[in-house]
Amino acid sequence: MSDQTVPRSAAGVVCEFDPFHRGHRWLLKQIRAACPEKGIVCVMSGGFTQRGTAAALDRSARAEMALRGGADLVLELPLLWAASSAETFARGGVGCLLDTGIVDTIAFGSEDGGLSRLTAAARGLDREELGPLLRAGLEKGLSYPAARQRALEALVGPEGRCLETANNNLGVEYLRALRHWGREDVTALTFPRQGAGHDSQQETGWPSGSLLRQWMCDGEWERLETALPRSSRTIVAREREAGHCPARLEACERGILARLRSMTEEELSALPDWAPGLEHRLARAAGEATDLARLYGRAKTRRYPEARIRRMVLWAFLGLTADRRPERAPYLRVLGFNRRGQALLREMKGRARLPVVLRSGQIKQLEQVAQSVFQAECRGEDLRQLCLPRPGPGGQEWLRTPVCLTSPDSDGWG
Repeated sequence: MSDQTVPRSAAGVVCEFDPFHRGHRWLLKQIRAACPEKGIVCVMSGGFTQRGTAAALDRSARAEMALRGGADLVLELPLLWAASSAETFARGGVGCLLDTGIVDTIAFGSEDGGLSRLTAAARGLDREELGPLLRAGLEKGLSYPAARQRALEALVGPEGRCLETANNNLGVEYLRALRHWGREDVTALTFPRQGAGHDSQQETGWPSGSLLRQWMCDGEWERLETALPRSSRTIVAREREAGHCPARLEACERGILARLRSMTEEELSALPDWAPGLEHRLARAAGEATDLARLYGRAKTRRYPEARIRRMVLWAFLGLTADRRPERAPYLRVLGFNRRGQALLREMKGRARLPVVLRSGQIKQLEQVAQSVFQAECRGEDLRQLCLPRPGPGGQEWLRTPVCLTSPDSDGWG
């Protein structure tokens, strides 16, 4: 890598990449084309995801997929933000990217593919008038998403309809996160989402991540392989052979139900996403249900969608409470890098606002809040190991080292 190609700044992406598929590769290519002089930094969830389930693939495997698919540096979004609501997920991810000191552009895919409606929606959601309108919709029996959208439309007009789709929703939250952190000077870029829609079961074209995960869980490996980039196929095959995928929360469902049935309503009310009365509903559902699917079905309502219930159940299983999460992540943990990523890490040495962690042992030298956040990460991974086809031992997070792709032939778009 010549001095002329050394990046001094970066475009940032908040992601899960479970698994890294063709739509993700396309997005990174668009970012590279739009910002050829910048590096690409991804902040990625670890063992558990925003939908409230175990990541099907290990974080190091997904980091390698990202690096082979166009990313330069992959950082970890800690569990306490990764397995949270869209607002908290976006706020945590964008906060990590800003704290690198080198990210001056936030990029994401969206169904709109443009910023106009998303920006209007982001500003509308932060207006004080939204709260009373939202409550009025909920009192009329609307679901939370429907009440939120109706309230937003009342404030900003048709632009509020952009919340109807999943990636638009996340895009709006990224823009809100920039406002929250006082960084509206940071450039936002969005590109039209390619392939099947979020959670779509459409098999033609580029299948959605949810369908790809379903194929993994069902053992439809040939289908999966035809839908992934070449390098992702190789990594999935390696992980499958080792018994490291797919991780499924259902593998621990009796333990999860046991945990929920043993919790008091006071303990349930300390979980994130809690609302008055929800602890009674969750306790009753846990007492009646005999598997996770029935638990989710009994606990969810129009007002409290299944994703919210899944996250509460996950946090209960992991033994975590909402008060464990500080305002922002206390460190930047490196999951992987290539040669351009090495240059970005050198830039971060003098510019990052948080400690940069390359080895887990460095955590022991940080302040107590950082150690507490990492302890939650370790507990999560210890329990995720029990969700694997071949359950693994605890203590793996202390042994994890970054994926390093720095040989001359390691960069590429597999």
